[in-house]
Amino acid sequence: MPHEVHAVVAAKQGAPVELQTILVPDPGPGEVLVAVQACGVCHTDLHYRDGAINDEFPFLLGHEAAGVIESVGPGVTGLAPGDYVVLAWRAPCGNCRSCRRGRPWYCFDSGNATQPMTLRDGTPLAPALGIGAFAEKTLVAAGQAVKVDPNARPEAAGLIGCGVMAGYGAAVHTGAVGSGDTVAVIGCGGVGNAAIAGASIAGARRVIAVDIDDRKLDGATRFGATHTVNSRGTDPIEAVRGLTGGHGADVVIDAVGRPETYRQGFYMRDLAGTLVQVGVPEPDMRIEMPLIDLFSRGGALKSSWYGDCLPSRDFPVLIDRYLSGRLDLDGFVTETIALDEVESAFDKMRDGRVLRSVVVL
Repeated sequence: MPHEVHAVVAAKQGAPVELQTILVPDPGPGEVLVAVQACGVCHTDLHYRDGAINDEFPFLLGHEAAGVIESVGPGVTGLAPGDYVVLAWRAPCGNCRSCRRGRPWYCFDSGNATQPMTLRDGTPLAPALGIGAFAEKTLVAAGQAVKVDPNARPEAAGLIGCGVMAGYGAAVHTGAVGSGDTVAVIGCGGVGNAAIAGASIAGARRVIAVDIDDRKLDGATRFGATHTVNSRGTDPIEAVRGLTGGHGADVVIDAVGRPETYRQGFYMRDLAGTLVQVGVPEPDMRIEMPLIDLFSRGGALKSSWYGDCLPSRDFPVLIDRYLSGRLDLDGFVTETIALDEVESAFDKMRDGRVLRSVVVL
């Protein structure tokens, strides 16, 4: 029997989101029904609303969520009603060529729920990143629900599901930041600050935050930045070199994803240093660089997919670090809002007034 729940739907490209009643089916084989407790408002949701991901409207938005398992479908093991979970938008299949090679964080056949959630008239909804958690209940593949310590506040815990994991993993997994490294992070929003936190926890001796907004730079120090650079009036490449003995950073993380920040990051690193792109560019963006510079500067240019994380391994670890006081998840929560306030949260996001607005149900 389908469940009628309130949810945030993006019906048309660029139009304000709407609070609608949708139908969520009982879980089928390999699926679980989750009662959502909290869901962060992420830039990716805004990209879906604006048609920058694809044009499969209507979308059921929301993907950065924590909640409680309400029921499980046939064949589901390891999860039971009442389990407290964080939702992941990558659920390794275990069978694709990447999983078989021992690299499940690159899984090429990640699982999602098979049954569609729909509008009342039967129109199928496309759930954002296969989750759709701006809703009182959502249906996901069992592998997308990761059990974590229930002592973690859902407003904070849900952020592990996307932005925090993406930034933290970009530093720890993709960038392989180690003890004594110097690190520069371009862009001090939610993902950038998570990268700063990850680099600090990994033992970096110097973590340099780069942004054009002094408010964001002040906030970055809370997450572990040792130095800040306002690139609006300062050449960030020279500034970072000046803070690293004239050499550049061992690891640079671009949490913005624009041609100009990527180019800055490339020249901001030391010889043989690593540049990690975790900020998501728009499809029409292009970059042109001298091939001799790519050769002569050496090192590694990497893209970080979801922080190259393995949710079943990493989510519980990050929650434990939060509960022990080593990872300040509460610091990412700027405000808590209701389901009908998501559109206004998008406006605040555009203006740079929040790290995260979090819907609480």
